[in-house]
Amino acid sequence: MKSLGQYGKYGGCYVSELLVPVLTEVEEAFLKYKDDEEFKKEFSSLLSEFAGRQTPITELKKFSSEWGCKVVLKREDLLHGGSHKTNNVIGQALLAIRMGKKELIAETGAGQHGVATAMAGALFGLPVKIFMGTKDIERQFLNVQRMKIFGAEVISIEAGSKSLKDSINEALRYWTANSKNTYYVFGTIAGPHPFPSLVAHFQQIIGEEAREQCLKKYNKLPHTICACVGGGSNAIGTFRAFLNDKDVKLVGVEPAGEGIETNKHGAALCKGKPGALHGSYSYCLQDKDGQINEAHSISAGLDYPGVGPEHSQLKDSGRVKYVAVTDDDAMDAFLLLTRKEGIIPALESSHALSAAKEIASSLNKEDILLVTLSGRGDKDLGPAIKYLEQHGKI
Repeated sequence: MKSLGQYGKYGGCYVSELLVPVLTEVEEAFLKYKDDEEFKKEFSSLLSEFAGRQTPITELKKFSSEWGCKVVLKREDLLHGGSHKTNNVIGQALLAIRMGKKELIAETGAGQHGVATAMAGALFGLPVKIFMGTKDIERQFLNVQRMKIFGAEVISIEAGSKSLKDSINEALRYWTANSKNTYYVFGTIAGPHPFPSLVAHFQQIIGEEAREQCLKKYNKLPHTICACVGGGSNAIGTFRAFLNDKDVKLVGVEPAGEGIETNKHGAALCKGKPGALHGSYSYCLQDKDGQINEAHSISAGLDYPGVGPEHSQLKDSGRVKYVAVTDDDAMDAFLLLTRKEGIIPALESSHALSAAKEIASSLNKEDILLVTLSGRGDKDLGPAIKYLEQHGKI
């Protein structure tokens, strides 16, 4: 391969020799087209006319008054499909078409990536298979129905934890056997090279827009930016535009699940150590023998024992601070935004909002605290209401 996709000591391409030529083909297509004017024009046009970019920034007036700083959301929940996943999927689908592929496959946890891929399949006339754990199918029922109505085949995964990690395993197996005509639309910035670089490239528009919008509206950059981190694509998509702005603090928010000191959490960066998972070397949850531990989060999209290699490098360098938020605190933030501001956030994004509330206490009135709202929360209403009722919060 032309590059091993290294982020310091992280990243790489640790896969079966059968997948190496397949991944090389993807890398070559990406390098050929990412700066091609016709490709960029089509990608930009679809993001605008089909997906609905730019997404706005929204200042939360009540939160700002109560928290003591300007609390601003970057509204990826308003993108067609309901989350930031649409950016990446459109880009990869355009690559697949140029590579002559006849079928799209994808893994999904929260279902938003599956919906975006199913939506792209319908748009471009390509059949779609979505690999999804049975646990996630149950808790993301609405998104499963959306995938099916777009015409996708949803393949239930019974193995392991029946969640995102196992869906990726099965998707990789299928791709290995059917790579000639199939393109794997990888959903996050984890996995083997070139996916971490490729997905980040298609997601960096989030931060590019947010940077321009803050300068236009406030004539300055945010003091602090928060984004949730599972695999980490919405966070990298936001952070990349600000990495050289040393005065802008960047905070990635992982799931602490039932508590970071328990065995039921998903905080790979906060509690894991470097190791190999899904073809990449990065921080991941593992036991003393190097075996991967299961992750836990009320949020299906954060229920992953690894993280993208770029986040691992940013953690070690100290450029980004990573914290973890419990299920309970995330649910409080979910309810707070819904009741106070009339916006239902995805449970993934609720983790970032909870961390932002803590950070706000150290900021001044004119400081901008930007939170990436990675997706909307319609998909989460079933498990969210059940949790809130069980814990006496509604």
